[in-house]
Order: sequence, then structure tokens, then C-alpha cells
Amino acid sequence: MAATMSTDANNGKGVAADVLSADARVRAARVRLMIFDVDGILTDGGLLYGADGEQIKRFNALDGHGIKQLQQSGVATAIISARQSAIVSRRAGDLGIAHVQQGVHDKYAAFVKLLEQLQLTADDCGFIGDDVIDLPILSQAGFAVSVPNGHRDVRSRVHYVTQASGGHGAAREICDIIMQVQNTYDATLATYLPPHQPGVAPV
Repeated sequence: MAATMSTDANNGKGVAADVLSADARVRAARVRLMIFDVDGILTDGGLLYGADGEQIKRFNALDGHGIKQLQQSGVATAIISARQSAIVSRRAGDLGIAHVQQGVHDKYAAFVKLLEQLQLTADDCGFIGDDVIDLPILSQAGFAVSVPNGHRDVRSRVHYVTQASGGHGAAREICDIIMQVQNTYDATLATYLPPHQPGVAPV
């Protein structure tokens, strides 16, 4: 059987869910909450400032739609970021991300607080981060993910490293893969196809 493919925003090719190890597939299948870092994950990590000191961040539209599809599939989403930014609040609002914690000096404490709030365990959560500040969460999350542009000591300690880089499709890749493993990808995709499309079940 051909593998279901997800979108890679770097080159337009598909990323198959079977790139995951057997262990990572089991972990991805359990994810009920996917948590995203911002700088280096939802952006490419560059920090731009306007003349008045305002932060400017560049987000990826494909990433954003992947997050919305993941929510549609039944997986909750959240952001935990060490930086405080009104732009991130705006982006999270646009994407319907209800759980946003910014300006966090202790990311792990924020993670534990979020789990308590949502009555979840660490095994229920996925987290994608790129730097050593993310290691306390990555070491506990049920499904730990990093990106090719992440720090080497992070990449070596996660369950999966995306093929796409942060800010260039990494978030979309992991959203697609989670949906594929959880067998919800086709159903979410079908909502964008004509109802008469052959082989597509009504949603």
C-alpha cells in the first residue's frame, strides 16, 4: 500500500508518516495536545525589529493551515514561548490556538500547569522545540520533536526530527504526520474536496 503523504513546504514533495520509527508512531498516535515553540519552529528563528523596537516575525501560511486541520481532527494545540510578543498573540488568535503562554522563563513549569489545566498527562502531549531551553519539556513529552535547524543537543534527544525546517513547513509536517498516524488525515482532507469526488467519504 502506498504511504499517505504530507506537505513539505521546502520543496513541495510529500513526507510519509512511515518516516517515523515504530516507537515514534505509537507516541504520535497518543497525542491529544500538540504544543509549539515559536522562534525557530513557527518562524525561522530570525528576530527582526522595527525602528520603534517592535518585533517583526514571519510565519508560514502552510504551517498555519496544518494547525487548523489538526484542531479539526480533535487534537488541541498550544504555544509555550520564552519571548513575549503581541504578534504571537495575534497569530495564535488567527489560528484558534486557545492555550498561549508567553514570556515564560521556566517552560517546564508552564508545561506542568497546562497539563493540570487540561487534565492531561505528559504522555498525551507532543512538543516541538529547537533549543536547549526546550529540553525539560522535550524530555518528558510523550512525543518530542525538533527541526533540522535545531541545536544538535536537542536533535539527538527527540523522537523525531522533521525534514522541513522551522518556519518553512516543520509545523505542517508534524501536524500532517500526527493526523496520518491517528487515521484522521483523509477525513480532514475530504472537507476540501467536492462531495462527488470518487473514493472520498462524506464528512
